[in-house]
Amino acid sequence: MKSWITAAAFVLSAVEPELTLTRAGTRSVNAAPAQHFTGTVQVEMLHTPVGAERASAGTVRFSPGARTAWHRHPLGQTLVVTAGTGRVQRWGAPVEVMHVGDVVHIPAHVKHWHGAAADTAMTHIAITEAQEGRTAEWMEQVSDSQYAVAPAPVSQPGPTTPGGGQRLMADIAPALGQLTDEVLFGQVWSRPGLSQRDRSLITVSALVAMNRPDQLRSHLALARRNGVTDAELIEAITQLAFYAGWPSGVTAVGVAREVFKAIPP
Repeated sequence: MKSWITAAAFVLSAVEPELTLTRAGTRSVNAAPAQHFTGTVQVEMLHTPVGAERASAGTVRFSPGARTAWHRHPLGQTLVVTAGTGRVQRWGAPVEVMHVGDVVHIPAHVKHWHGAAADTAMTHIAITEAQEGRTAEWMEQVSDSQYAVAPAPVSQPGPTTPGGGQRLMADIAPALGQLTDEVLFGQVWSRPGLSQRDRSLITVSALVAMNRPDQLRSHLALARRNGVTDAELIEAITQLAFYAGWPSGVTAVGVAREVFKAIPP
């Protein structure tokens, strides 16, 4: 019996390939070819397909302002942003902003480019399938004028979305992210003393008065979900301009314009 088990194990190990594990820091990092990229770009291949496999994966690090040339993939590509802020654009469409945690899928044969923001580095993992050994068809470089086009306005991810604290802060302050999700929005915002609508109106008013535009964006969106109308939000900002200062009111109106345009009621 023992010899039979040993023989079976030997046959199994001979048929099935071994699991491959490469340790962090042991893979080579190479400069991306200048004919296909603008600026400083480094590529670390995470997996190269073997045999019948088609999918490859690589970490691509873009310095501020760096980007790919226009290109397309025969079987598409998926990008997972792991650091910084980036840009992506398909031919004929607006430039889109990419944040940490965002996943972008580019369908097959779609002409596009991607890279870092002008003042911020960006890293993404690129997952690409090969067709007859080819993963990309490279085209012309993205010109400075094309790159300089302002991205389309978006609703920035904020702590007011479910699990938003962890998504925004887990990489640097996980405890603060957890407190934001579980205590602030999980407990304080759930207290019965005030309705969600009233809490939103109070919070928006405080952020306008303190001139906190970054936090105001997500709370304006939350206020709308909680039933505060656009007219009520603008009236609150107008009222606060007389008490909190004209600059705070003007800044808040600009933020409201972005939010209302990006997220129709």
